[in-house]
Amino acid sequence: MTQQQLAYAAGVALGTIRKIERGERGVTDSTLDAIAGALGVDPSRLVANREHVSTRIRDALPAMSAVLATYDMPEDGPVRPLPELRAAVAQTTAWRLSAQYLQIARAIPGLLGELSRAAEAAPPAGTREAAHLLVAAYRSADAVAYKYGARDLSARLIELMRWTVPDADDPLLAATVGYVRTEVFFAARAHNAGLRAIEQAIDACPPSVGAPAVAARGALHMRAAVIASRAGRGDAAEAHLAEARAMGDRVPEGVYQGTAFGPDSVRIHDVSVAVSLGDDHIQRAFDVAREWKPPTDLPAERRSGFYVELARAQLWGGLMDDSFESLKVARRIAPQHTREHPWVREDAATLRRLKRADAETLTSFAEWCHAD
Repeated sequence: MTQQQLAYAAGVALGTIRKIERGERGVTDSTLDAIAGALGVDPSRLVANREHVSTRIRDALPAMSAVLATYDMPEDGPVRPLPELRAAVAQTTAWRLSAQYLQIARAIPGLLGELSRAAEAAPPAGTREAAHLLVAAYRSADAVAYKYGARDLSARLIELMRWTVPDADDPLLAATVGYVRTEVFFAARAHNAGLRAIEQAIDACPPSVGAPAVAARGALHMRAAVIASRAGRGDAAEAHLAEARAMGDRVPEGVYQGTAFGPDSVRIHDVSVAVSLGDDHIQRAFDVAREWKPPTDLPAERRSGFYVELARAQLWGGLMDDSFESLKVARRIAPQHTREHPWVREDAATLRRLKRADAETLTSFAEWCHAD
């Protein structure tokens, strides 16, 4: 893009673009968001001060909490037509899948309030869609809360998803909520309880007829495999992974009910299970990575997660240079997701202690992700 094209797309004066590029003026939050939107990237990719982005996200969390407090008696305000609300929710889902949490944090409080008003005023025929949209928006809000450590807020959002989903009258959406609910158990390290909960969700899932139903059940098995591996239950993890693999072979890779599922997603979870089980299983992570890399059309959050998991396996295998390279790839794919991932901080801190030679770039990365 030329400067003129960027200025036009962002709705910013050409002179402002020129001064920013020459370093003659700073960038306000609104201008940064406009330029990032025009370029189709997250604002965090455009600024050197990443802490600024994290601060903006955390500053938005109280507004999110406030709107949740009035979920059943929303404040008065405008409500856009349903097609516009549908498009707005789809945009937050796209931001979630691409790990653009700042964009979600900026838009979601107002959108949740608007959706609550829409659900309250919806005629009986519109109740189901209003509930669908609310669940999807709650899930996008939860992604921000969970990634940025607001675990009580995340748990509250998941409970609201569970409270809302019966109005949608959609068993596949209920399966999605069961998938997301496991975050509560991961956060509490209550892995055995989480496995029981997700196996109940599998039992309640509709028969695997048609791609959406296959994907819903397959995603639950995929998630069950990971939480079983965290519980140290290798047999259960392998059994669920085998089910997920069989279902992944029946559908094309895609996003179903807001969850990526298919053969590529199952491969990524194969690495996750291997890393969680550790010991003799680590070699399987290396075998997957040697033969396959996540394609670029997979959601950025999922691709980034693959390299975070691989970095841990490489670290445990004594491949410190490879581990650091994988962390850097994860950062290039999804900087906000990588920066807030607890394993990234732990592994960067370990690499920094063990590998003192490459001090400058490793120190810079460790400081970027707040590694101890």
